[in-house]
Amino acid sequence: MSSAAPVLTIDGPGGAGKGTISRLVAERLGWHLLDSGALYRLTALAAVKHEVPLDDEARIAEVARGLDVVFVAEPDTTRVLLEGEEATTTIRTEQVGDAASRVAALPAVRQALLQRQHDFRKPPGLVADGRDMGTVVFTGAPLKIFLTASAEERAHRRQRQLQEAGGDASLSSLLKEIQARDARDMQRSVAPLKPADDAITLDTTRLTIPEVVDRLTELLTERGLASAT
Repeated sequence: MSSAAPVLTIDGPGGAGKGTISRLVAERLGWHLLDSGALYRLTALAAVKHEVPLDDEARIAEVARGLDVVFVAEPDTTRVLLEGEEATTTIRTEQVGDAASRVAALPAVRQALLQRQHDFRKPPGLVADGRDMGTVVFTGAPLKIFLTASAEERAHRRQRQLQEAGGDASLSSLLKEIQARDARDMQRSVAPLKPADDAITLDTTRLTIPEVVDRLTELLTERGLASAT
């Protein structure tokens, strides 16, 4: 990795807090942010929009290569436009998340998105959020984190998110969806969900968001990758 553009990878299952933590760490440091999960969700959404079957690997890889997406940074959030249309909220639904998990298991799709992910690495640094950032995409990253939390806690978090957005879902159904997605992500043949050999595993079940952000910035500072803030 270039010393001018260090990379912090944050991998882990859905609901562990990767998205929020990654965004806050990037904001604190003034680094770039890669939400790799959004790319897979957008690919899945584009495939559905264009009526491409989710098991048609070649056609979905073609969708991924031609993905027309724009990320618009705004205070406290990042807007996402797919083919010129607002997709910020849509890509966060459970249905799109499930579809994204399915297309992410296709080797040709992962290969199609690899260079696009590499292009996010620019000075002064990059926080890369996903499921294979440390194991596949940025294997030379100087600091790799694997965030996790119990499936029950992740289901509770997801339910709170849905309620805050005006929606709802039963806790039992959310738990089943999370467990099924975990199993699919961990058992896929290409880039399965797992910590990198040199990753630090951090269980967020009983930690607050500020505590996790502070811990990650401390680790970056200890390794000389960022200045103390």
